[in-house]
Amino acid sequence: MDHTESRIPVNIEDEMKKSYMDYAMSVIIGRALPDIRDGLKPVHRRILYAMHDAGNHHEKPYRKSAKTVGEVIGKYHPHGDAAVYDTIVRMAQDFSLRYCLIDGQGNFGSVDGDPPAAMRYTEIRMEKITHELLSDIDKETVDFGPNYDASEQEPLVLPASFPNLIINGSSGIAVGMATNIPPHNLSEVIDAVKMVINDPEVTTEELMKVLPGPDFPTGAYIYGINGIREAYETGRGKIVVRAKAEVEVDPKRDKESIIITEIPYQVNKAQLIEEIALLIKDKRIEGISDIRDESDREGIRIVMEVKRGEQSAVILNNLYKRTNLQITFGAIFLAIVNNQPKILSLKELIKHFIDFRKEVVIRKTTFGLRKAEEKAHILEGLKIAIDHLDEVINLIKKSKTPPEAKEALIRRFNFSDIQAQSILDMKLQRLTGLEREKIADDYQQTLMLIEKMKQILASERLVLQIILEDIERIKKEYADQRRTHIVAETKEITLEDMIAEEEMVITCSHSGYIKRSPLSSYRSQRRGGKGKIGMTTKEEDFVEHLFIASTHSYILVFTDSGKVHWLKVHEIPEVGSAGKGKAIVNLINISSGERVAALLSVKSFEEGKFILMATKKGFVKKTDLTAFSNPRAGGIRALTIDEEDDLFSVKLTDNQGEVFIATHGGKSIRFNEKEIRPMGRAARGVRGIRLRKDDYLVEMEALSGQRQILTVTEKGFGKRTDIKEYRVQGRGGSGIINIKTTQRNGKVVGVMAVEDEDQVMMITLQGKIIRMRINGISIFRRSTQGVRLIELDEGDEVVSVVKVVEKEEEE
Repeated sequence: MDHTESRIPVNIEDEMKKSYMDYAMSVIIGRALPDIRDGLKPVHRRILYAMHDAGNHHEKPYRKSAKTVGEVIGKYHPHGDAAVYDTIVRMAQDFSLRYCLIDGQGNFGSVDGDPPAAMRYTEIRMEKITHELLSDIDKETVDFGPNYDASEQEPLVLPASFPNLIINGSSGIAVGMATNIPPHNLSEVIDAVKMVINDPEVTTEELMKVLPGPDFPTGAYIYGINGIREAYETGRGKIVVRAKAEVEVDPKRDKESIIITEIPYQVNKAQLIEEIALLIKDKRIEGISDIRDESDREGIRIVMEVKRGEQSAVILNNLYKRTNLQITFGAIFLAIVNNQPKILSLKELIKHFIDFRKEVVIRKTTFGLRKAEEKAHILEGLKIAIDHLDEVINLIKKSKTPPEAKEALIRRFNFSDIQAQSILDMKLQRLTGLEREKIADDYQQTLMLIEKMKQILASERLVLQIILEDIERIKKEYADQRRTHIVAETKEITLEDMIAEEEMVITCSHSGYIKRSPLSSYRSQRRGGKGKIGMTTKEEDFVEHLFIASTHSYILVFTDSGKVHWLKVHEIPEVGSAGKGKAIVNLINISSGERVAALLSVKSFEEGKFILMATKKGFVKKTDLTAFSNPRAGGIRALTIDEEDDLFSVKLTDNQGEVFIATHGGKSIRFNEKEIRPMGRAARGVRGIRLRKDDYLVEMEALSGQRQILTVTEKGFGKRTDIKEYRVQGRGGSGIINIKTTQRNGKVVGVMAVEDEDQVMMITLQGKIIRMRINGISIFRRSTQGVRLIELDEGDEVVSVVKVVEKEEEE
């Protein structure tokens, strides 16, 4: 026989397209995505229906899991037993489902990812709440269809008395789409359903008052409500879930421990601990000395011992950023609606559930009405028969066969076939007086029931009333407390959050070595003390800049050529007092021949703040701080400088104060800041003070209410002078005397505006640092020489002075 005629040529592209589309639709509709109505995928529905059909109810004894798996595979789901058993296991895990649908006995796995025992060992039965999914399934409430071999009928959906899809959530990957619906609290969801029934125009904002967000079985915290609102409004949103952590202090050992008691949903605890341990081992997370799992049947308890002196909050932020102690739950509200996948908002999910429940109630009522009418019809016949009892008995007695008797009854009393049959089937005991009364009462009650059902079918309001009563009853019976706490405000964890905020002393040497060390490592000394080594420098090098900044601040690095570069304080290497630090050229992209002229600490680039700059030759310039907010790798121009001039001093101001300029030769000028108009970054600036030939500017200070000026000379002398002694002049003048400079005290190296409670730090050419209180320095008039502040070794001199601002004092 020639088979060539039966071959049909097919374009391979069309065949691939058609076959793949068929496969994709099969996966989307028949496997991976839940139905909007009962929130179940086909495999879940088949398992629950098989258990219901087999009488494996919550009040009956447990049955072997293997028996149910066999039932499901044999009757409804011709796939692998492992797939079916895995689904059963998940429905029995209290850490997977918010409200378990299967009650399991035996080992059903753990939050550590341990596998469950084999199905021949475990036993199952339906949970009580599961009956609410299947209630009235025998009352024609849902459609049934043939199973895979048409030997059985299976439900195409379950009647579902509660919105299971929202309450238990669902996740699944189909072809080209996925769903990820988080679980919610039953009580809150029911309140939201009631809200939509009572007001179909309710907004998401109003719904969130009763349903604030997901409620995960594993508890933990949701950080931020924007992701929840987005998911509820659009069907997609990112929800940040964070472990519940507490810090315990052991007073005996003076040590803190971080205790994790709840972890994010679907996070494997054992893998999480392994992940943290690995980060500790690789030194990517520092400050933890030990990690152990103390979890038991009471709940989760992960203990991380914090090293002495470390900050738990910083370590915790680091853990949130780098591990699954914080996850982002990507919510996608995708479900099958009328045999099509659709992304829905929360309100749409609720409305679809209400529409489905309406349909179920109407179908149940229609079924009940039909049954009641059939019953009324039979009772009507019985009633007539009882009223003519003797005649009926005689008719039956005279008849030779039952069909003949039936025929006679129909002819005589005009009964229907069903009525005549029910009279023939009637027991003799129904003829007693009491039973006859019962039939009459039953008939009356059935007529009333028919009337009530007809009213329900004619009124949507009554249908909704039944739905409300049902969900209210379910709420009363199954409601529980919320497990996941929602924290409304959140911010992205930045690198700064993982670094302890601490005041740092930043030193930068003449040849460009920079380092930081904690301010706390320098204790305050009395006037005339020896100081402490703050930086080791090479013979020909010396410390040129010294200032205090928080680890969360930016450092603006100004070079002598008028350019500015950005550096974060925590990026500067932290080195002990003897270390020289790191070359600044390795931290910022600085041109050869450029030298660091000034360093400025800035917390944030806000409006209304200005950078005030002064050059060695006495020129000043003011530029808006926001002009410096966009870092560039090679730095940006801060001001244009004459060839023989250098940028010397930089300050942050608010345009409300005064400017005080002091020179190396002991002169000074004080004028109003408003005399300098704001200029762009490329401008040169205006004259601040007119200098003598051999003099140059050593400091420019922005005054804002300070009462004294501190002046320090290179030979370690210094004094305080009342600000009132410096009269306010016009910008650009020659100024007045600030300090008398002699052979004994030397030229001026540092000037600053101070208060009694301030502290200062001085650093010498040889790297010695002394820290002292301002109130220990005497107050003198302008043209005096001052007193000795630091004892200097031969050949040493003071090179820099800085004011100390401590966090506690600020607060």
